[in-house]
Amino acid sequence: MVVLRSLLFAVILAIFTPPFALGGILAFPLSPRTRHRIVTAWAPLMMWFIPRILGIRYKVIGRENIPSVPSVILSKHQSAWETMALQVIFPPLCFVLKRELLKVPFFGWGLASIPGIAIDRAAGKDALAQVVEQGSARLSEGYWVAVFPEGTRTAPGAKRRYKAGGAALAQQAGAPVVPVAHNAGEFWGRNAFLKYPGEITVSIGPAIDPAGLDAAEVNRRSAAWIEGEMHRLFPHHYRSGRAAAGPVSGEVEKAD
Repeated sequence: MVVLRSLLFAVILAIFTPPFALGGILAFPLSPRTRHRIVTAWAPLMMWFIPRILGIRYKVIGRENIPSVPSVILSKHQSAWETMALQVIFPPLCFVLKRELLKVPFFGWGLASIPGIAIDRAAGKDALAQVVEQGSARLSEGYWVAVFPEGTRTAPGAKRRYKAGGAALAQQAGAPVVPVAHNAGEFWGRNAFLKYPGEITVSIGPAIDPAGLDAAEVNRRSAAWIEGEMHRLFPHHYRSGRAAAGPVSGEVEKAD
């Protein structure tokens, strides 16, 4: 049954993704906000199919922590699921993403037609400047900015160094940081064809005000909350007796 459901969902993706991408391209003469609405309507459509076909449901803890102003979302990244779910849970947003993704047929073309933050990750410190410059522009336009600070998808129970781009953006723009923890990888693995039924828990933490803090401290506080919440909600992902704050120490990148 899991194989059949996963296959059916793959077919649905193949059917519905190209029209939305083409719609974004054809809508290029329209305003960026209109193009954004057209292309991102794909996400709630997929989120409608996911529980009905794959049996993957979700619940959100901490909706009351969502600020009323455009903010920077720093989220755990375990699967493709959260790239869709965040668009449904939060106000209109854009992602910080690798520039090479824009070359992916249909999916990348759709991304290229809407406001976003495409960076060259090989550019080193220049990549950080790209995040701050483009991200500040998006926030001023009323978009939220979603960042996966670990840079790539990680398996449940694992973590990578938290990169400073999102925190630096928030600090420079004076925008709140909203930390997000979740366990999507339990049911939807990285690059996995098979998706398993179950309930994903998304936890939204209290917003972090960057006023008076440097980017390194904003990054440290975000990482500490996310990793602590992961240990609190999903202790089965970790070795018994491992302190929630332990993995964060020494693994947070400073902003230069």
